[in-house]
Amino acid sequence: MKFNPFIAFFVFVLLPQQKFVQVVADLDSDKQALLEFANGVPHVKKLNWNLATSVCTSWVGITCNTNGTDVIAVRLPGVGLYGTIPSNTIGKLKALKVLSLRSNYINGSLPSDIPSIPSLQCLFLQHNNLSSKFPVTFSPRLRIVDFSYNSISGTIPNVDLPSAKVLNFSYNNLSGSIPSSFKRFPSSFIGNPLLCGSEPLKPCSESVVSPSPSPLTDFPSPKTGSQNQHATSKNKLGVGSIIAIVVGGLAFVFLLLAVIFISCLKRKHSGSNGMLKSKISQNDKPNDFGSGVQEAEKNKLFFFEGCSYNFDLEDLLKASAEVLGKGSYGTTYKAALEEGTQVVVKRLKEVAVGKKEFEQQMEVVNRVGRHPNVVPLRAYYYSKDEKLLVYNYMPAGSLFALLHGNRTSDRTPLDWDTRMKIALGTARGIANIHTEGGGKFTHGNIKSLNVLLSDELEACVSDVGLTPLMNAPLTMSRIVGYRAPEVIETRKITQKSDVYSFGVLLLEMLTAKAPLQPSGQDDVVDLPRWVRSVVREEWTAEVFDVELLRFQTFQEEMVQMLQIALTCVAKTPDMRPTMDEAIRMIEDVRQSESKNRTSSEAESNIQTP
Repeated sequence: MKFNPFIAFFVFVLLPQQKFVQVVADLDSDKQALLEFANGVPHVKKLNWNLATSVCTSWVGITCNTNGTDVIAVRLPGVGLYGTIPSNTIGKLKALKVLSLRSNYINGSLPSDIPSIPSLQCLFLQHNNLSSKFPVTFSPRLRIVDFSYNSISGTIPNVDLPSAKVLNFSYNNLSGSIPSSFKRFPSSFIGNPLLCGSEPLKPCSESVVSPSPSPLTDFPSPKTGSQNQHATSKNKLGVGSIIAIVVGGLAFVFLLLAVIFISCLKRKHSGSNGMLKSKISQNDKPNDFGSGVQEAEKNKLFFFEGCSYNFDLEDLLKASAEVLGKGSYGTTYKAALEEGTQVVVKRLKEVAVGKKEFEQQMEVVNRVGRHPNVVPLRAYYYSKDEKLLVYNYMPAGSLFALLHGNRTSDRTPLDWDTRMKIALGTARGIANIHTEGGGKFTHGNIKSLNVLLSDELEACVSDVGLTPLMNAPLTMSRIVGYRAPEVIETRKITQKSDVYSFGVLLLEMLTAKAPLQPSGQDDVVDLPRWVRSVVREEWTAEVFDVELLRFQTFQEEMVQMLQIALTCVAKTPDMRPTMDEAIRMIEDVRQSESKNRTSSEAESNIQTP
């Protein structure tokens, strides 16, 4: 066959140019669609999208395929989007696989061209205010669909989602019955009062029937209306009578409110500020606190060396107290003594050791508690029926409350530096427990409720050394979510199982999710498993707490911390680091990030004229 220069010119010159022109045209089309979306939907945070920069490398929240030819992911969670999404914007991204607009303020109807994008695999729209009808057309490739916590209304059409693995339409305004195509996702529709189906929803035989209009609300005929008006005019009260009735009613209401207010004050004074002795007796019946404290041992409250407290057991029992909580090992009280001292008293229950072993354990706990990241034990009391521990009061509360409490719009976000400070402090506290306890000492109950915070938000590990004193089955049942797989099987706690619990705590700090998460199915997915599944599918940005997304400069550090957490929750104990190794890894992340920021600042200063 003869060499044809025209064919060669077409194959090697014209054809590549034509493909290049097509690629540029496709990417320009995606860029234009995204700009139309950004212009049509107001947003609190600046996206910095513009025609002059590369959509694949410079635009916030945008991911392109490896060839840089198409946009395949748009991730804009928690950026303050509000208003309605225009049609023919996101829906024009023909190669889109992942769309995440969760935790914004988007309202109105969702354009039908978005869930029907043929390539779409993951759609995250939870925690918005969408009020459209249930979508009729979905991409057959969709594997994850999350519309939870919106205002989607109407009945559910019998739509086929052959590839769906996770489906969540909970907490909307859907009505009617669940069609057959969705019956494999019964838990995905909770929080829709007008919806019926199999459990956990109510049976469809109990569907809600709208009440019939009351006869009083029917419009009267002209004749009836005139008769009613005539009767009313005859029974009208005088102005003076009406005023007298109003004044008398207001006086009665005011008197009633005054009585209720005084009653509440008395109850508060006698209840929440009661003596510790009576408070414990009220909350821990049938064991009366007084019966547990032996008369001959009234003042035998044992203080450790260096403790500055100057009170005896009798003073402690007379202190005003309030219940802080009931945890794995007993009830915890805040006690305020007469001289103004505030302490925390933990009343232990289910203690399974004798006095000698108890006292030996308290000596170890005292030694471990000399570290700045461990809550120090100040004193204890032991008798046959009562075991009391006395700690410093820490008014800043627990890490659990800081992460999960008051997640409203007016809350001050927990910034990344503070989370890193708490993570490192917690790690140092646990490492000290492992080291100072003789090399085999464990905590056994690492969780965010047991990480207390100082006024400077320094982390202090609490409940140290209590697990060996307790009945093991009781303890095991109460740390579900944090416990390592081998602990579930053997009920034996080791330092490596503490590392696993610390890894779960790190994931909790990164995601702001509780250690156990309900899935779209009837089973329960633990936090490490959920994070692994998301990372495996390369949706890493979906893992992090929405409050962290504002700290763009720390994204690389967040990913590194996520990797450390996943290393700590390795299924095999031998694959997990020691706590000392975990500390070094966290410190390396901080130092590396600090160097990067210093280098960037130096470059910026050099470039600045």
